[in-house]
Amino acid sequence: MSSSVAAHRGTAPRHVHCAVVTVSDTRTSATDRGGDLLAELVAQAGYEVVARELIPDDPALLEAVLRRLSLDAGVDVILITGGTGISPRDQTYMAVRRLLDSEIPGYGELFRMLSYEEIGAAAMLSRAVAGLLGQVVVATMPGSPAGIELAMRKLLLPELGHLVGEATRGRTKTE
Repeated sequence: MSSSVAAHRGTAPRHVHCAVVTVSDTRTSATDRGGDLLAELVAQAGYEVVARELIPDDPALLEAVLRRLSLDAGVDVILITGGTGISPRDQTYMAVRRLLDSEIPGYGELFRMLSYEEIGAAAMLSRAVAGLLGQVVVATMPGSPAGIELAMRKLLLPELGHLVGEATRGRTKTE
């Protein structure tokens, strides 16, 4: 690890506020295993879930929720599960990508590479994407618990504080 990355990590926020959004036409609050797992992993890492949403796979609704959450001064990260596949109802990728001010292409690339190691060629069906909406980090992942575990444990949790620190460096949330 380079000394500049280590230095940035050393100054990264230790307390990160996350919103968890589940996109599904079939889940209910009682059956939202993906959202529950995301919230559990966030808490285990010492971060805080400050908002939780469960919405149908509707691009306009997702865009409205993302805009609202990104303007909330108490939200640093929006973690989205569901709707990243290629079926006609999987609209998360397009809705999120339209809103991002800046994409983090390495996230999707690494997610698919790691997925390939676990599930083979089916990894190409995932349209995981991450980026910035204003100063808020936004990351999507599949609805499957295995996909959530992979994205969170291998990619997001190790870098979450660093990502938030970079997204907000030198600025306040209202700028």
